[in-house]
Amino acid sequence: MSKALWNGTVLAESDTTIVVEGNHYFPPDSVNWQYFQTSKRTSTCPWKGQARYYSIEDDGKTNADAAWTYPKPKAAAAQIAGYVAFWRGIKVVDEDQGQKSTRQRILGRS
Repeated sequence: MSKALWNGTVLAESDTTIVVEGNHYFPPDSVNWQYFQTSKRTSTCPWKGQARYYSIEDDGKTNADAAWTYPKPKAAAAQIAGYVAFWRGIKVVDEDQGQKSTRQRILGRS
């Protein structure tokens, strides 16, 4: 089971993340959306498409643009449509104690 944590709060938890370029993408139904606020930030990846960002708010603290998703990715990244990944101090931990989880699917560029 992989978890995304910030300041002790579980932002997402799943045993079916998809790993892309070292980032765990969590299924939308595994995300605790009450901590997420839509951001104005976007970015573009040549092979995944346009990313949209979220800021995380918890206990009076904000972590700006700390999560992202590809709502409508390019065909090469179709598996991660709507999935959420994290950075900027958000830890993704694996309860399998650092061992590579067989439940994670690895997606790479073709």
